[in-house]
Amino acid sequence: MIPTLEDMVRITGLRVDGQAVTGVTYTSYQELAERLLGLAVTREKLSLISRTGLQASLGVASACHEIGESQANYMTRMTEDARAALAEEEGAAADRDLRRFLILVIGKLILGTRGDPVSCRCLPLLEDLSSVGSYAWGAALLAHLYDSLGTSSRVTGVAGFFPLLQVWAYHHLPSLGRGEPRRAGAVPLLRRWRFRQDEQSLRR
Repeated sequence: MIPTLEDMVRITGLRVDGQAVTGVTYTSYQELAERLLGLAVTREKLSLISRTGLQASLGVASACHEIGESQANYMTRMTEDARAALAEEEGAAADRDLRRFLILVIGKLILGTRGDPVSCRCLPLLEDLSSVGSYAWGAALLAHLYDSLGTSSRVTGVAGFFPLLQVWAYHHLPSLGRGEPRRAGAVPLLRRWRFRQDEQSLRR
């Protein structure tokens, strides 16, 4: 059993039909990152952007969930912080902020990589914001998940959007346990549960 394209749609709500998430790979994304995001790429890797710098530009540098803080309070705090930093009027500044947000979501969730920096390989696809919704991001997420599993015995982790695998297991492997129900009947399915930490010891 493996996650399928149908699972991508049901769990995340991302589309699996449409334009392929593909394009030209550049040796350096410096010019593109400066023009579209107003940010610089790291010197060591010319396709990566600092995650903390990207979050700071969106006003969510302190994006940590505090102990004992409810999800609603956490989201309210994040929203207030972001509103104070983001452009309020439509135009070039608002487009830049939207691209920063999209590259953070794509680079850390959909096509996440190991480590802290955010990849900007998909930045060329964000140049025309009106076409971003026409791409098959769900299919790209599934392909990236399979690709990140790798074949090397030295690699013990995977990169990608782990809540997808959690919810997939909730549906297909219920004997492993499920998170706490939050919104019965919510679609996409990812919104139905609050993840629960397993407190059973590995020995048991």
